Amino acid sequence: MKIATSILTVLTLGFYAFQPALAGEKDHDDHDHGKIVAGPNGGRVITEVEPHLEFLVNKDRTVKITALDDHNKPAKIGDQSVSIIAGERSKPTKLAFTVKDGVLVSDVALPAGNDFPVVLQIKPGKKGKIVTAKFNVNLNDCPTCKNKEYACTCEHGDDEKK
Repeated sequence: MKIATSILTVLTLGFYAFQPALAGEKDHDDHDHGKIVAGPNGGRVITEVEPHLEFLVNKDRTVKITALDDHNKPAKIGDQSVSIIAGERSKPTKLAFTVKDGVLVSDVALPAGNDFPVVLQIKPGKKGKIVTAKFNVNLNDCPTCKNKEYACTCEHGDDEKK
């Protein structure tokens, strides 16, 4: 009976160990999709789509979206299209994007203030389904790392970011 129980235990553990591979998870992801990942330019990586995109707020408060390759390096934007709604629900700011020098650049600046919600809608390609990412854009400097709070990867704000 002990041998049968041991075999069953090994088979069960083996099944759970290989379950991510059976579900089709990609090996290239070296990050947790629930955590904030900083991009090569100091922006926030949007991991909900492939290829991943970096969301970066420029000094003039416009937004730049850069496609990233499997090594988190900038790549030329493909067929992706992006739109953003930011700020208060009663008076939202809508941003549309155009391709400039291989990246997407917003047509208008983000709303006034240093901390507001954004709803980012990404269409990965002509036939892809729209993917929505929601997060707060906090433009304050992180006290620990070199990033703005919206792209901060430090442990200090994990409770607030959940």
